[in-house]
Amino acid sequence: MSKLEPATIIGGPISPYVRKVLAACELKGVPYEVDPIVPFFGDDRFSELNPLRRVPVLIDDQVSLSDSTVICEYLEERYPAPALLPRTPADRARARWIEEYADTRMGDVIIWRIFYEAVVNPHIWQRPRDTAKIARIVAEELPEVMDQLERLAPATGFQFEAVSIADISVAVFFRNLAWARVAPDAARWPRTLAWVARTTQTPALARITRIADGLAQTPLPRHRAVAADLGLSLTERTLAGAAPRRGPMTL
Repeated sequence: MSKLEPATIIGGPISPYVRKVLAACELKGVPYEVDPIVPFFGDDRFSELNPLRRVPVLIDDQVSLSDSTVICEYLEERYPAPALLPRTPADRARARWIEEYADTRMGDVIIWRIFYEAVVNPHIWQRPRDTAKIARIVAEELPEVMDQLERLAPATGFQFEAVSIADISVAVFFRNLAWARVAPDAARWPRTLAWVARTTQTPALARITRIADGLAQTPLPRHRAVAADLGLSLTERTLAGAAPRRGPMTL
C-alpha cells in the first residue's frame, strides 16, 4: 500500500473552523500540511479556491473542498475509523444538529459579534474595538447560547460513547472567547464548561489548541515561522497576500 500524501489545509488555527478540521485529521491519523493564513490576507489564488474567502480549504489527491462541515464529512467517509460520528442513525443526526448549531449560532455570536469586534477589527482593519458593543453581546446574546449548551452538555464524558464531531464543534469556539477576554461564569454554566474542558484535553484537540494559543500571542507577520516552531507541518508555498481585503460575506 502506497504512503498517503499529506492533505493541504489552508487556514490558520486561530479559526475555530480550521481547528475542527485539524482535530478531525489528528483523530483519524490523516497526514496534513497547513498554510496558516488569515483569510483576509488570502491572495487571488485563495479566491479561486473559495470565492467566499473563508477557511478552511482542504486539498488532497482527490478533491478541493471548502467549509469545515463538508470537509469533516469527507474525512469521515474516506477514513471511517476512528469515527467522528456515533453509530446509530438517530445519534448521527443529533451529532450533525449540534455541529450545525455550533457552526451557525455559536459562530454568529462568538466569532462575528465578539471575536471579530475584539480581535479582528483592531488587528486586521485597524479599527478601534467597540467595547460597549462587546459588552452588550456578552450580556444579552451569549447567555442564550450558553443556556442552550448547558441543556445539551453531558454530565460526564462526551455526547456519545467517544469524542465526536458534536463535542469538537462546540469546544473549539471557547478559545476564541478566551482570546477576546470573555470568560463565561463557571457557576452558572458548570456542565458546559466542564464538557468543553474534557473535549479540549483530548489528544486530537489538545495539540491543535496549544499551537493556536501560541499563535494568538504572535504578530501576524510571524505566524508562519512561529507555527513551524510550535510543530505544525507547513506547506512549501503560501497563499497569503500582502494586504487584507474583505470577502463577499465579511462585515
